[in-house]
Amino acid sequence: MTDTKLQQEIRTALEVVDPDTFDAQAEAERRVDFLTRYLRETGLKGYVLGISGGVDSSTGGRLAQLACERIRSEGGDATFVAMRLPYQVQKDEDDAQKALEFIAPDEVMTVDIGPGVDALWESTLAAGLRSHLDEKAEFHKGNVKARARMIAQYTVAGARGMAVLGTDQAAEAVVGFFTKFGDGAADLTPLFGLPKRRVREICRWLGAPESVVDKVPTADLESDRPLIADEVALGVRYEIVDDYLEGLDVPAEDEATIIGWYRRTAHKRALPVTPDGFLQDRGTPADQ
Repeated sequence: MTDTKLQQEIRTALEVVDPDTFDAQAEAERRVDFLTRYLRETGLKGYVLGISGGVDSSTGGRLAQLACERIRSEGGDATFVAMRLPYQVQKDEDDAQKALEFIAPDEVMTVDIGPGVDALWESTLAAGLRSHLDEKAEFHKGNVKARARMIAQYTVAGARGMAVLGTDQAAEAVVGFFTKFGDGAADLTPLFGLPKRRVREICRWLGAPESVVDKVPTADLESDRPLIADEVALGVRYEIVDDYLEGLDVPAEDEATIIGWYRRTAHKRALPVTPDGFLQDRGTPADQ
C-alpha cells in the first residue's frame, strides 16, 4: 500500500492541483492571469523562454504569449521572446518548429549553444577534469548544455528588462528531472503544481496539435544517447508519477522509485545549504 502520509506531504509541498476539480480552461486562465499580473505589477517588459518542441515549453510559451498580448491590449508594453537553443543541430527540429507555429510568439531568437559549450567543456577537461570522468561524461556535458541555455536566456532577459520562465511541473519536480541551475533556474514557473497529464490537457485546450501534445518527453542532453525518453532515464512512467501525485495507489516498486528520486534530488528543490540548515535532509548534489 502506498504511504499516503508521505504522499500527501509531497502533494502539498509541490502544490499539486486537485484532480477532482481540475478544469483545463480555468487553469489556463489562472496561469495567464498570474503571468499578466506579474508584468503589470513589476513593470517588466515581457518574458523569455527556451522552446524545445515538447509539451511543457509549448504550453508555457503559449501562456506567456497570451499574457503579453493581454498587457498590450491594456495599453502596456510586453513582448514574449521564444528562444531556440540547439546544441549544433537539434535532431527533432521539426517538432520545435511545430511548437513555435502553435505558440505564435512575438519574437523568435535562435542561439546555437554548441560552440560555447564545446569550448567550455574542452577547457575544463584540459584544466584537469579529464582524469576524473567516467562513462557518465556525456551526462555531465549534458548539464553544461542545460546551464548554457539558461545563460543565454538570462542574457536576453537582463538586456531587455524581462523575466525568464521555467517549465518545471509537478511530475518533473517530484523526481528532480531537471538540471540544477540549468532548466531548473527561472524567475517564474507558470506550470508549477501540474502533473504531466494536466499540462497536456491545458496544451490541448489551448489548441496545440496532437503531435505537440503527445510528443515523447526527452531532455536530449546526452550525445551518446540522443533523444532518450525521460521515462527510460527515470525508470518509471509519467502516468504512474501522475497517479502518485494525484493521490492514487501505485505499485510498490514504482513508489520506491519515485520516493528514491524525490529524496536524492531534494537539494534541487531547496535554497543553498546554510550552517543552521546543514542537518536537514536536502539530498546530495551528485546528480545535478
